[in-house]
Amino acid sequence: MMAPRRYVRTYYRFPLRVPVIFGGAPFVGEGLLSNLSLKGCSVTCDREALCGSEVRVSMLLNNEPAALPVELGTIKWVKGNQFGVEFLRVPMDAQQRLNRVLRLELIDWLEKRHRDSMSRRSAGHTPEFPG
Repeated sequence: MMAPRRYVRTYYRFPLRVPVIFGGAPFVGEGLLSNLSLKGCSVTCDREALCGSEVRVSMLLNNEPAALPVELGTIKWVKGNQFGVEFLRVPMDAQQRLNRVLRLELIDWLEKRHRDSMSRRSAGHTPEFPG
């Protein structure tokens, strides 16, 4: 019997808490984005979502003049009041905006990681390497 394959994400998901509006054929809802990547996001809301449903998503990102639209996504998983969306169709201008937002998130993450590393070193800690 073969061991189950471990799922590894292609793109890093950045924690991001911003309002989101989503809708499919029978429903429309509002929620809070939990995290975001180039190809998907997770949403927390008070509505029940159905795994496999197609949805449109609009994210109200910080410092952005308008909502960032995802024309088509699929709900890939549901866990309680959270669900994950895989982006299938994003307009080119929205994809460019998404790329910019995630690039800035990556820069912030790297700067924070560097600061944390420097403060550990100044406190006398040496970096740990996997052995």
